[in-house]
Amino acid sequence: MAVHSQKRVTQRSTNADALVETPLPPSELQAIFDALPDVVFFIKDREGRYTHVNLTLVRRLGARHREDLVGKTADQVFPSRLGGSYMVQDRRVLAGETIENQLELHLYANRTAGWCLTFKRPLRDGERVTGLVGISRDLDAPDRQHSSFARLQRAVDHMQANYNTPLRVQTLADIAEVSVAQLERLFKRVFQLTPQQLLTKLRIEEAMRLLHTDTRIAEIGQACGFSDQSAFARQFKATVGMAPRDYRALVR
Repeated sequence: MAVHSQKRVTQRSTNADALVETPLPPSELQAIFDALPDVVFFIKDREGRYTHVNLTLVRRLGARHREDLVGKTADQVFPSRLGGSYMVQDRRVLAGETIENQLELHLYANRTAGWCLTFKRPLRDGERVTGLVGISRDLDAPDRQHSSFARLQRAVDHMQANYNTPLRVQTLADIAEVSVAQLERLFKRVFQLTPQQLLTKLRIEEAMRLLHTDTRIAEIGQACGFSDQSAFARQFKATVGMAPRDYRALVR
């Protein structure tokens, strides 16, 4: 599902997609994305090795030069428990899949972390996949100046108070006094996320907090609103890049 926010963000995302479609040489694309400190850009070859990276990725991985990353795979430059997960994601794209607006929490080797929306697509030479291109855009702060922010915040407050229970979109729309379609559209403009993505973000953030404690993982999943431990583990790994047990080991 395409995620749009306020006009400036929508325009930026559209421009980024357009850049990927243009016949610009990869080195020129890399130089353009060097100017965007809140966007990670990379191109990888058929084996998942970096061929081009922007300076944002270089800095967040704690490297000094592009050459420190070029020729390496994700499992060689990210923390070990994360790199393997990113490699699995890359293999999906190299098999022909496109990933759009995937909500992820990135954890980098230099200990920085942040929420982002990730886009990856295969690069083709005719029918043959020759590599992949990816963009991860930092999640901006909500647009508090938007005319609908106050009413949407009422729905968000309800989500924050009840994230551990089943929540219906219709209930959130009623609280915000808008239709379901309007709620979806306004959430994307103000928060850059769908209501479901924001709910997932709230649940995963609480789960990460609880994983710093000795609470059993099954109990954490239940406390954060997941139907069972399996569903919790799948969503956590899809969002954070590692299983809850591995995340607990990493932070300890």
